[in-house]
This record gives sequence, C-alpha cells and structure tokens, in this order.
Amino acid sequence: MSGVPEAEASAEQNRQEPGSAAPTTGARSAPGTRRAPHTQHGIRQRNLSLVLHTVAAEGPLSRADVAGRIGLTRAAVSTLVDELTRAGLLVELGRGRPGTVGRPGSALAIGDRGPAGLGAEIGVDHLAVCAVDLRGRVRVRVEEPVAGRDSEPGPVLARLAELVRTVAAEAEREGLRPGGLAVAVPGLVARGSATVVRAPNLGWRGVDTGPALEVALPGVPVTVGNEANFGALAELRLGESTASRRDFVHVSAEIGIGAAVVVDGALMQGAQGFAGELGHVPVHPEGPTCPCGGRGCLEQYAGEEAVLRAAGLRGGEGVGELRERAGAGEAAVLRALDDAGTALGIALAGVVNLLDPQAVVLGGALAELSPWLLPATERELTIRVTRPYGEIAVSRVGRDGPLLGAAHSVVQAVLDDPLGRAGSRGGGSG
Repeated sequence: MSGVPEAEASAEQNRQEPGSAAPTTGARSAPGTRRAPHTQHGIRQRNLSLVLHTVAAEGPLSRADVAGRIGLTRAAVSTLVDELTRAGLLVELGRGRPGTVGRPGSALAIGDRGPAGLGAEIGVDHLAVCAVDLRGRVRVRVEEPVAGRDSEPGPVLARLAELVRTVAAEAEREGLRPGGLAVAVPGLVARGSATVVRAPNLGWRGVDTGPALEVALPGVPVTVGNEANFGALAELRLGESTASRRDFVHVSAEIGIGAAVVVDGALMQGAQGFAGELGHVPVHPEGPTCPCGGRGCLEQYAGEEAVLRAAGLRGGEGVGELRERAGAGEAAVLRALDDAGTALGIALAGVVNLLDPQAVVLGGALAELSPWLLPATERELTIRVTRPYGEIAVSRVGRDGPLLGAAHSVVQAVLDDPLGRAGSRGGGSG
C-alpha cells in the first residue's frame, strides 16, 4: 500500500504516464512500457513511476516541487520517495534551493548507482554492448569487430554473451546492477519473442536467440528487437527537438537499410512486428538481386556496401573514406551518392504520401553522408510527393542509435516500473 488517498489516485489515473509513448519491441521476458492496472497496487506503481520520471526529467527537485508537478500531496510524495530512496533509485543531495518559501526540503536526484540498462547490438561487422545508468549516462562500453555475414548464430551469440558479462562486471564495480538486457538485431524479430525470423545480411533464419542470451545474466529480463526500432527509440529519447517531434520516420543505414515509423510518440510495429522494412522496398523492380530474395531493393542502391561498390571502393574502406572523397569532389563518389539519394527519395516518397509524417530522420551512415545524399533525396520527394511534406532531418545520435536505444529501453522500463523486476535490487527471473 502506498498510502496515496483514493481521490488523488483516481485523479492521477487520467494523467499520461511519463514516457508512456515509448516504442516497445519484440520481447522475451521483456521489460516494456505498459499501463498499470487500476488496482491499488497498479496505482502505487503508476505513482512511483510518476515521481521517478519527474525527478529524472527535471531534477534535482524537492518533495514539494515533485508534489506540485504531479498533483499529489507532499505527504503522499514523501511516502513514495522513501520507497524509491530505500531501493537506491533516488538520492537526497541536501537542502534545496535558497529562497524557497518555508523550510527548504532536501533536493532529490536520480542515483548514479543501482539499476542500469544494458544494451547490445549485433551488427554485420561488429558486436557492441554498453551500460547506461538511470541518468542516461553511458558508464561502460565495449565493441569489437565480427565477421557476421552468413555467420553461424551460435558462436556470434556466445561471444556477445561474453561481452555482456564483461560489461555487467565492470558496471558492478561502479555500483550498478543490470536492470535488463536489450539486444538490437539487423533483421525481423517476431513480436512477443526473441526469435529472429529473418536477418538476410547475417544469413539467419528462424533463430531463437533467447536461450543463448539468457545465460549471459541469469535472472535478468531480456528483450530482442529490430535495430531500426531501437534507433527510433534513441531518436525519441536523445534526438534533437524530442519534445515536439512525435510523428516521424527514422531511416538508418549500415550494411542494409532499416526504418521505423513513430506515430504520436509510439512505435508502429505492424501485426507481426515487422513494420518498417524500407530497405527491401523495390525502387527498380528489375535491379540487382538482394539477399532477401527480391530484386532492386533500396539497400542495393543506398546501403553502405552498395554505395562503396558504386563508387569503385573496397567494402572495407567504409563511410569515412566515402565522406573524405566526397568532400574532395571525387566524381565517382559524388555520382554514387547522388544515385543513392535518388533511390532513397523514390522509396521515401511512398512512405511520405502514405503516412504524412512530421519528419523523416536520417540516421547511421545516412546521417554521415547526408550533405551529398539530401539534394537528390529532396529532389525526388519534391517531384513525387503530392503535397508539402515535413522536414528531412539528420540525427545527432548517428551510428550509436540502435545500441543506445536498446539500453535506454531498459532504463525506460525501470522508470515505468521502479520496484518491479527491472528496478528491484534482486532483478527478476526470466
């Protein structure tokens, strides 16, 4: 029992939960954004979440400040704060700001110890893992190259599990414990599961990643999702104009191209969780064969490897080499980027006509190459879109989007359910 009066609790039920619009991903034993039921326990959970979200977004704050912002009495807030402090989620910094009317209260802040969000990314050419604390700071990060194309899932997942354990151990030395693990994969993940239905650039099909990942940190909730979806979550949480941008299409490129559609701040997943496969939209139906089995897919023109190939560069030279040569005005590179921007514009025109988003946000390699891609992309959109369209923006999160989005999805789960499995001292069983 939280001790929150029913009248206050009933009024609070009509509030929008902070962060309640967060995208969720396909999950196995997954922390996720959800509305608590209208029971006493559910109301308590929601009120705890309101307090924690408010301090996370605006702190340090006094108890009176928090009470004023969320519409509860100071006594009710004090009860909730005491619970969160005992759990190590909030800390008291001392007396509040000078000039406060009456006796100044202790300032509350999110603790720099306690639960952390562990994010991991399986790329075609790399593995990465990081730990993000509840303040949103990256505290530990490791990354290493991997030959992921047409790989056997077992060894890749085993190595990722080792990296997860390494990061968790380093985070523990800093006073952090895993609140959950979220893993970004460049492929389709069945909704409500950890099964990679198809990841063409990895060569994986029907791979249940859950057992291999759950052994990394026994008892810690695990979420697996598409990398583009996590990239969109990073944009929603960390990108520019996050307060005002609630409807957008996030497009990113590495070896392939992924996209995620965010509507009113929530991810549009589709019936099976597969929405957003922009990279496999055909832009030239008689074009080259794609690993997905189709022909003329967007990623065959605007994916990283495709642009390098069109520019006459080796696959290992990377986006940095493309950017340097484009800046130097090398004709073959500029032509390849113009062609990629044209293909991207053709694919995006259908998306914009269909969905009317507030913005299209370019991430990953597309963000790094945007000065040379955007002119052709915008030219195609101007020709093909039937009305004025929203802005074409460049993400500041860049290539780190999927990894950071995965970690922040766990942080979001802790903020949404502070004393649940993700936020409790002992974690939770899978």
